[in-house]
Amino acid sequence: MNSAPQQPPAADGPAHGGDRILILDFGSQTTQLIARRVREHGVYCEIRPFGIGAEALRAFAPRGIILSGGPDTVTADAPPRIGDAVFECGVPVLGICYGMQAMALQLGGAVERSNRSEFGHARVQVADGRASGSLFEGLGGTLDVWMSHGDKVTELPRGFEVAAASGNAPIAAMADAKRRLFGLQFHPEVTHTECGGELLRRFVRDVAGCGGDWTVGNIIDHAVARIREQVGGESVVLGLSGGVDSSVVAALLSRAVGDQLACVFVDNGLLRKNEAAEVQAAFGASNVLPINLRMVDAGDEFLRALAGVGAPEAKRKAIGRTFVEVFEREAARVQDARWLAQGTIYPDVIESAGASGHARVIKSHHNVGGLPERMNLRLLEPLRDLFKDEVRKVGLALGLPEQLIHRHPFPGPGLAVRVLGEVRREHLDVLREADAIFLDELRRADWYHKVSQAFAVYLPVRSVGVVGDARRYEHVIALRAVETTDFMTARWAALPHDLLARASNRIVNEISGVSRVVYDVTGKPPGTIEWE
Repeated sequence: MNSAPQQPPAADGPAHGGDRILILDFGSQTTQLIARRVREHGVYCEIRPFGIGAEALRAFAPRGIILSGGPDTVTADAPPRIGDAVFECGVPVLGICYGMQAMALQLGGAVERSNRSEFGHARVQVADGRASGSLFEGLGGTLDVWMSHGDKVTELPRGFEVAAASGNAPIAAMADAKRRLFGLQFHPEVTHTECGGELLRRFVRDVAGCGGDWTVGNIIDHAVARIREQVGGESVVLGLSGGVDSSVVAALLSRAVGDQLACVFVDNGLLRKNEAAEVQAAFGASNVLPINLRMVDAGDEFLRALAGVGAPEAKRKAIGRTFVEVFEREAARVQDARWLAQGTIYPDVIESAGASGHARVIKSHHNVGGLPERMNLRLLEPLRDLFKDEVRKVGLALGLPEQLIHRHPFPGPGLAVRVLGEVRREHLDVLREADAIFLDELRRADWYHKVSQAFAVYLPVRSVGVVGDARRYEHVIALRAVETTDFMTARWAALPHDLLARASNRIVNEISGVSRVVYDVTGKPPGTIEWE
């Protein structure tokens, strides 16, 4: 259990004073997976851009450094370069994919474009473990790994030995055990790589010598102390959405500052069935974590803002603007508010702008980033260091209900991104009922927690159906369920046919505005999990 903030630590010092690993990001879409795997071994880490300066590197004082992969090629005229300070600071360094190639080239080896790129499964032969120190020792034989590269190291730098080889990459791993420098052409961070987690554990715990002191209890203790230090006796206002992230922020702030916290729940009319009532029940005065909760019904305002808007990004922006207006108005009623708390978590930061500047932005995020300046508030983001699985563990430790913590993810713009095209009240009503039926059938069949995310989508196309003796010309509902460990990739869930049949029959029979139900069997990639 660990954390890895995207931004530099605050002026009052680093977020964690114990052992820590620095991950330098060269733009890989799996950089955050490296951080997750490191934290699974109880080691604190942070991701910084590959161009971090020598002074900042020394101030961070890492016990080890990991160089991520990336989309560039070291054979280009001016490729991203590893700073000299990385090799001068005397700590172990592990280069992954591009990180290995850059390390090899900069330390005197050679890298060439491969005449056969290698993407996906590969098998590597592990060399004598003594060549790589303790990294491969005892793993023996062959390993199934995940490759993603078009370049390959063709000549080792001085002092290095081959640690593993594949048919397409004679130098699939390299090691200079004396200087504690290692390179892996494959990706140990992905679940497809056999013993990948163990390789990372050996690097951060055995080679770098980090302890396993980043635990749930430490995260909570540190967060509470930091919140109290930042906030003092001032008031905090939080936009409580009822999702996992904002709920955990509410619980954490309740423990840290008690009645100095005021929560505003904005019902934007884009919520799932009964969601507003469930939030009020979970955080009302009778709950184990009572808070000052203000419920605001603003559904009509959001629908007016969405009238005539059909493009996905335009809908997100319209919802964001309206939320700012409503929240600003309601938060102004909180006496002496000086802080705005948000449920920003680490993947939000990564997806909005990669640490290296090389990662591609997938989508904009619904947030209230413009409010602190407009309202003269300071921003408080106690979870921005954490991944979703870490947030859930913190929430459970704080006493939040398990059914709230383990609910499926729900997008910030709500059902607006699950109604394709213009958002209308009647479409939302139909979708809300269809979604509730689908989730109900998943729970009845004990499939809700077997899939990572499931929902219904409203398609603005009409299809002929026959109900009883009458023909019905109505809209189509698509059902979506995926399985994933990290939400970066996902496969469609092979739900039992009888489960899908029951959900489909109920939706068509119980909702008059639907004539047909389809099931989405697209993975990510090439699709995204949400439709918009």
